Amino acid sequence: MAGLVRSEALPSLPAWEPVPGLYILATPIGNLGDITLRALAVLQGAALIACEDTRVTGKLLKHYGIKARLQRLDDHAPPEVRARVIDEARQAPVVLVSDAGTPLVSDPGYRLVREARAAGVMVTSIPGACAAVSALAMAGLPSDRFLFAGFLPAKDKARQQSLEELAGVAATLVFYETAPRLEKSLVAIAALWPDREVAVARELTKLHEECRTGTAAALAEHYAAHPPKGEIVLLVGPPTESEAPVLDTDALLKAALAEAGPGKAAGVVAKATGIDRATLYARALELKGE
Repeated sequence: MAGLVRSEALPSLPAWEPVPGLYILATPIGNLGDITLRALAVLQGAALIACEDTRVTGKLLKHYGIKARLQRLDDHAPPEVRARVIDEARQAPVVLVSDAGTPLVSDPGYRLVREARAAGVMVTSIPGACAAVSALAMAGLPSDRFLFAGFLPAKDKARQQSLEELAGVAATLVFYETAPRLEKSLVAIAALWPDREVAVARELTKLHEECRTGTAAALAEHYAAHPPKGEIVLLVGPPTESEAPVLDTDALLKAALAEAGPGKAAGVVAKATGIDRATLYARALELKGE
């Protein structure tokens, strides 16, 4: 990786008095130099580091000469493992990291945080790298409003439905995507939003970093000829003025059905949207039976 900062070149770490609690700590997304001095001090003073993969975290710690006790903690960890981590955080500083970037951003960990807070354990965040924010900063798309939507579904129908649900969001959409699925996602976006500006940010902070912009169709054509590799952030600009607003009538009907029967729910949504009440009533019956 280009531009790595060697551990021996680091200035003295900031003073930090270890305090019991759970520390949500961001790690580099590629370039190991992208870690804060505060993060290194906390890692060095941790009694335990909970991580997705001990091998990945072990490489980071070895690079900086930090020795620590590691505990694998991913989405498949049983409740008793989380309970032991929380018990330890009552007595000593425990750090939660993901394989790369900010924990809980499309990564495991929220259950641990939720349970720690419920148990009265101090929870704090040590900020740092995040692929979604880094990509947004360099893509040149509107950034005053954005929606992070995680990974798009792998199956075509589910991917299409997810995109349709987001069609009316007046903000830049930010997704994580895998290299093998990128072309299919771009084709689906091109079919729905041919005029929107799209960006593909790939291998951020690494030697072969790239950020390519254009229409989804043009980008799909490029990556069909040049199959991508590595970690990818896919961004889609907000709706253009020419796009008709899309109403998620199913969501409106479901909300209304939570308070009333199909007939009344259809009437409420019809009054709010101007859509034919009979059509809405038929759909409300379908939703009620699902």
